[in-house]
Amino acid sequence: MSFFSKQFIDVIHWTEPGDGILAYRYPMEAMEIQNGGQLTVRDSQMAVFVNEGQIADVFNPGLYTLTTQTLPLLTNLKNWDKAFQSPFKSDVYFYSTRQQLDQKWGTATPITIRDKEFGAVRLRAYGIYAYHVADPRVFYEKVSGTRDEYQASELEGQLRNTIVARMTDAFAGAAVSFLDMTASQAQLATSMIATLKPVFADLGLMLDSFVVENISLPEELQKLLDQRIGMNMVGDMSRYTQFQVAQSMPIAAGNEGGGAAGAGVGLGAGLAMAQQMMNAARPPAAAVPESAGAAPSAAAPAVAGGTKFCMTCGKPIPKVAHFCPECGGSQP
Repeated sequence: MSFFSKQFIDVIHWTEPGDGILAYRYPMEAMEIQNGGQLTVRDSQMAVFVNEGQIADVFNPGLYTLTTQTLPLLTNLKNWDKAFQSPFKSDVYFYSTRQQLDQKWGTATPITIRDKEFGAVRLRAYGIYAYHVADPRVFYEKVSGTRDEYQASELEGQLRNTIVARMTDAFAGAAVSFLDMTASQAQLATSMIATLKPVFADLGLMLDSFVVENISLPEELQKLLDQRIGMNMVGDMSRYTQFQVAQSMPIAAGNEGGGAAGAGVGLGAGLAMAQQMMNAARPPAAAVPESAGAAPSAAAPAVAGGTKFCMTCGKPIPKVAHFCPECGGSQP
């Protein structure tokens, strides 16, 4: 009965039960393939015949009748006569050639590079990529071997670490700054594909796509960058200080009890603070040499009777003035 059961192995095919299977060995332990049997290789698959530890033939998608005529390499290996009717004593491995999508990569720790604008900085990056088995012969010899099943998850760590290593080289060799690098992520991804394709091909794989989703700094460095961006957006510190004081004056006046006297005290404190901040923001004037007989400067005449601050714009004006010479505001 065992002899006759072997003769019924005449149809060989495989359908994937789920995602992530790269290689599958057809279960033929203690069984043989009948000469003249049918091999079905579906689209998105390839099949490999292994005879006594040697790869005999590789089949692309299609329907094959297994005879010595369809296995010329196997025939040459065994020196079989074309009329030989004994079953093939071989193993059949199926390989999924469809794309393995949404494979994630990322830097576990920041990559330190020398940036032409910021100096030495540490970068993080992450993204996704897709690949498929392109050369089952190489994949069998270097990766999957004779195992009954090989999963994509088992290859994930090797590919991810290889990508990060090549990404470090790409960052280090980049001639653009960090800010320009984040604006050209598509160009960086294209460069990475050209760099990684030979590495994937050495394992029998084809890299189909590579996406850089984000390039960023660690949190502590990002805060410093945000502060620098804020300073650049402020621009003129003197005008920014005046604006901030003007915004805070109503609040300062309202917090002094709410009365008219309190409002005056609050406004006076706010104006004094504004004057100090504007003086601090203004660049120091060039020193003028003193002369024993020099007359008082005509550009800054003394104001008789003292000064006060304009209630509208905060400029110093004579105490006796009823209107501000700067903004025209009425004064009490």
